[in-house]
Amino acid sequence: MPKLKLKAGSRPPWVGLAAAVWVEISAGNGYNFPLYSSALKSVLGYSQQQVTILGVANDIGESVGLLPGIACNKFPPWIVLLFGVFACFLGYGVIWLAVSQTIYGLPYWVLWIALVVATNSNAWFGTAVLVTNMRNFPLSRGTVSGILKGYAGISAAVYTVLYSTLLEQSASKLLLFLTLGLPVVCLAMMYFIRPCTPPSGEDSSVHVHFVFTQAASVLLAIYLLTLTVIYDTVSLSDAVSYVLLAIVVIFLLSPLVIPVKMTLFRGNAETLTPLPGSTEHLAEGEGDSTRADPLLSPSSSASNLGSFFESEYASDVETLLAVGEGAVKKKRRPRRGEDFKFHEAFIKADFWLLWVVYFLGVGSGVTVLNNLAQIGVAFGEDSTTILLSLFSFCNFSGRLGSGALSEHFVRLFLIIKF
Repeated sequence: MPKLKLKAGSRPPWVGLAAAVWVEISAGNGYNFPLYSSALKSVLGYSQQQVTILGVANDIGESVGLLPGIACNKFPPWIVLLFGVFACFLGYGVIWLAVSQTIYGLPYWVLWIALVVATNSNAWFGTAVLVTNMRNFPLSRGTVSGILKGYAGISAAVYTVLYSTLLEQSASKLLLFLTLGLPVVCLAMMYFIRPCTPPSGEDSSVHVHFVFTQAASVLLAIYLLTLTVIYDTVSLSDAVSYVLLAIVVIFLLSPLVIPVKMTLFRGNAETLTPLPGSTEHLAEGEGDSTRADPLLSPSSSASNLGSFFESEYASDVETLLAVGEGAVKKKRRPRRGEDFKFHEAFIKADFWLLWVVYFLGVGSGVTVLNNLAQIGVAFGEDSTTILLSLFSFCNFSGRLGSGALSEHFVRLFLIIKF
């Protein structure tokens, strides 16, 4: 990976996290399929089987993240986001042209490919912000991933509120918003999502900031679910609807409170200590080292494990001494907690265990999501807004909770994430 210039200071990582919230909301555009799938049947005359196959295209697009992952190790985040912007504009643009009947008679296979390209923007958006922010907060990777993936999960509820108010429950307007609105949002946030100097792990305010961000996201999720129920049961004036929508925007802007607070009340926010394993630390020290130190160093409670690792560490010391003397040029394999290349991870049992768990867990979820409109019709509900908002809330709760729990057990049992 080419060496990227790090943005110094204590505020840029938090500004990047606040910008990443908006990009993660954009990365949830694949959850909108239930909102416009009925239009594919009514306007284009597709059968339920054809719509189901388009749902498969929706899933394939958002799940194929190999290319974004490779790109994140070769290019800066803004280039990865630019690929996502192009895919979003091109894919949803073609679908909008068909649903709005601007162009008649587009072949079915063209729409299938367009949907794959459109939802593949999710992978580019999500990978860029997730990888960048986890590198910016190396000591809180579980918390950061939980927060960002949580916002991606709750994005369906955000789109549901937009669909019910600003877009007037029009599938054509929704697709036009996905075509133009999301690329504009991501282009606006692109400048702020950059590699930064990690904040000092000794600063107790870091934990407080994360708790504030998590609390704000939970309040947003509850508010969105309540708002969807209100819109579906009560007729509100346009003015009231826009005020309620403005509150959603304020919730989405709430992570910016952290860098603003750090600007107004500087204190010791500007004193940074380069973290072990960070780029600055490596530049100052062992420039010839091929691997960074583990991101989480064991505490005193790990002393009981000393005898278990004693022989392994002794052999590592001997190897390092031999390398320093030029006797050998052996490059050790990465351990958990360090960066793996793709071919290194591909042969690990942990990788395939995660793959199977992800396949089974996410596969069942997307199956329900793709057929959410039909499930609603079967229960006599013509509108899928409440069902989608409820699905989004549960999705958000699982993502945020898993990130917080993983970070808790990492710090409690010294389990290193990879």
